[in-house]
Amino acid sequence: MVLEDGSVKVDSLAYADSKDKSIIGIEIHSGRNRIVRRIFEHLGYDVKALDRVMYAGLTKKNVERGRWRYLTEKEVRLLKFLKKGNKNLGKKEA
Repeated sequence: MVLEDGSVKVDSLAYADSKDKSIIGIEIHSGRNRIVRRIFEHLGYDVKALDRVMYAGLTKKNVERGRWRYLTEKEVRLLKFLKKGNKNLGKKEA
């Protein structure tokens, strides 16, 4: 799909519940500003609410609304690895 600031690839798209067609799950690997809302508005949908369920392998499972938890050492290492990898994405080899 092409938006005003370039193309975006949707990795996966499905109804969260096959009986309720008003809730859609989408998986993307893009961090552009308001990208999910802009995708659906581009397609003519009225977005009522968004709920991020996963980010960089982290989920909100077992964390109550308005609460937080410490990351495990493994999660911190993974995030540092991902950050390091993102720095190298834009670099060209000489």
